[in-house]
Amino acid sequence: MAIVAFIVIMLIPLESWGLNSAGHAAIALLVFAIIMWATEALHLAVTSLIILFIQPIVGVESFDAAVIGFANPIIFLMIGGFIIAEAIRKSGLATRLTYAMLRKFGTTPSKSLFVSVFSTGILSAWIENVVAYAMLLPIIKEIIPLMGVKNPEKEDSNFAKSMVLGGSYGSLAGGFGTEIGTAPNLMAAAYTGIPFANWMVFGFPLAFMLMTVIWKWLGWVYKPEISGIVGGMETISNKMESLGSITKIEKITIVLLLFTIGLWVTSSFTGINSYSVALIGAVLFFAFRVIEWKDAQNGVDWGLIIFFGGALSLGAALLNTGAAAWLINDIILFLGPNASTMLITVVLMIIAVSITQVMSNIALAAILVPLSVTLATAQGLPVGIYAVPVAIACSLSYMLPTADPTVAMAYGTGYVKIKEIFKAGVPLIIIGIIMTILVLLPVISFAPWLIGA
Repeated sequence: MAIVAFIVIMLIPLESWGLNSAGHAAIALLVFAIIMWATEALHLAVTSLIILFIQPIVGVESFDAAVIGFANPIIFLMIGGFIIAEAIRKSGLATRLTYAMLRKFGTTPSKSLFVSVFSTGILSAWIENVVAYAMLLPIIKEIIPLMGVKNPEKEDSNFAKSMVLGGSYGSLAGGFGTEIGTAPNLMAAAYTGIPFANWMVFGFPLAFMLMTVIWKWLGWVYKPEISGIVGGMETISNKMESLGSITKIEKITIVLLLFTIGLWVTSSFTGINSYSVALIGAVLFFAFRVIEWKDAQNGVDWGLIIFFGGALSLGAALLNTGAAAWLINDIILFLGPNASTMLITVVLMIIAVSITQVMSNIALAAILVPLSVTLATAQGLPVGIYAVPVAIACSLSYMLPTADPTVAMAYGTGYVKIKEIFKAGVPLIIIGIIMTILVLLPVISFAPWLIGA
């Protein structure tokens, strides 16, 4: 189907509509990639490899130009983030953090759901959301039987549904806090150059507001059928005791993590960019023997790295050939010459939210973020005015298991059905769009320099 679509588009005489031959081929390759990524006919990384070698063959870019995507600093930010995540997991710090939060905030269903949403959310602000959720899902699944739910796959437990969805949705929302929190954020940062600290100014308020809504909404839509952890605080205390005193490795992990976060936050003052910080942090975890290289080989999703490089390559091709600008002109013509910035923002967010439910949000961001940057530049607006809300919309992936790996992982537990994910997710998507606009509106009006003016 992807090959046929590519051929059909190549047969359409787009050159007569003002598009050059390289841009024409880039549009055809875009459709090919969308179908391949959405259907996963081949592994996402394999499709990215095809995108690389096919570009010189069909006349989009030379191979040397096509592989520039793999030299993008964002690639190394991702590698560093994955290594740091693996260090946190291996050290046992994530497990201790979750039980410590339970002991601090209580053992009621509402407080347990709070821990599920906010522990994954806070962690996801600093590492990829899939990694954060993967690290904490076993802990979430351990909390559920502590509450007296013995067979959540068979008992149709509301509490179990809210817990696994809370971790998934919380990881997505928490990722809005920083530019390394989600892959679409990374994509937006790559194309706009927004400083790390600038993103946090609007990212963290949005993340915490949305995590709070998720916590309250899931507790209401899936009202728990249980009253609290069996054994109460004594059970939590026993779990904490079984972990023993905080180990030397965990202490080292905390220090290194705080040091790395400190470098990220102060990058505008130190002059050390966020990409270098990620590698500095990763190397420190190796140097202090928290992890070994074999842990990185197993813990880093190298396939995602290859996929992301291919996506960046396609995005660069759309920009360099003029195909992105050509597509944007069509959008502008459709909306009319007097379309307001707000209308364009809402339309782009709706497009992003709709498509992200059925295809990778990274691939979608690779397509929409460059288009958004081109549009903002053409209008003389801050470069991130459309790219930032579009990147956030790409991660409002709450509706279906196909929308995001974390949602698929929640579905994979067997605790929640597709229709139940849809029931919980649709209202959150609408709320997410509204909240994003409300948070970014003051930034656009009073501090446009935060988004790359």
